[in-house]
Amino acid sequence: MPFASIAQDRHHEIGVFGGTANYYGDLNPEFFGKNGYTPVGGIMYKYFVNPRFGYRFGAKFCELTAADSLSYIPHQRERNLDFTTNCFELSGAFELNFLNVDPDRTNIRYHRWSPFIFGGLSAFYTNPYTNDLNNSKVYLRPLSTEGQGLPQYTDRRQYNLLNFAAPFGGGFKVLVGRKVLITTELGIRYAFTDYIDDVSKSYVDYDVLFSEKGKQSVDLSWRTDEITGKLNHERKDFPKYGYKRGDANPNDWFWFAGLGVNIYFDSFGNFWSNRQTRCPRPTR
Repeated sequence: MPFASIAQDRHHEIGVFGGTANYYGDLNPEFFGKNGYTPVGGIMYKYFVNPRFGYRFGAKFCELTAADSLSYIPHQRERNLDFTTNCFELSGAFELNFLNVDPDRTNIRYHRWSPFIFGGLSAFYTNPYTNDLNNSKVYLRPLSTEGQGLPQYTDRRQYNLLNFAAPFGGGFKVLVGRKVLITTELGIRYAFTDYIDDVSKSYVDYDVLFSEKGKQSVDLSWRTDEITGKLNHERKDFPKYGYKRGDANPNDWFWFAGLGVNIYFDSFGNFWSNRQTRCPRPTR
């Protein structure tokens, strides 16, 4: 294991990340589709035990969103659901450079650039919401739109807002000067939940949903009537219990792509001293 590396090969990196984010799931059937791209920003800390192997920890914030009305699939446009959520993620992972990256080495084995890959674990918070016909913001989890948490459906537990994901990906890094690393990367997250978008399984019984959660839950569980114009729909218009609303397999995904700028430190506290030791001393 890389822990056996000598001390002078170790270094730290601290920086920022910016780019774009997107989601893949029941409301967006294309991994790299045309819609749903939003800005993402974050901070990053990395500790490398040698020029090739290190650990990375980061925090990122973005917005994830999708709408059936933008889909190319006819039955999705007819379903007419949508969601938006803020997403805050904390992650930890291993990172591997394919080449040895070190600013102080002149040996041919050391380089100022390298492709890299990473993989690890993250925790993220989401809380999906939509806008009703009055354009008012409505959070979807309390409405139990698929019967989550209702005593009549013991197989449908209420989903958590805080979940875990498996992040993995790769990119390319270049050392500019002695202290700045420019990186480009794509990081994909496989979420351990299928409810980032509040859609996963099937419709539940109209009477149960209406009696337990009220009219707003019924209205936002099934929104086809907003297209047909039958807003005061009767019970017979609502899909039958068990009619497919989403696909529980697989879980949802989301991803980040962008540019990072990191500062290279041999060790904490020595950044200024390193700069001084590389300057000639004045002579008398």
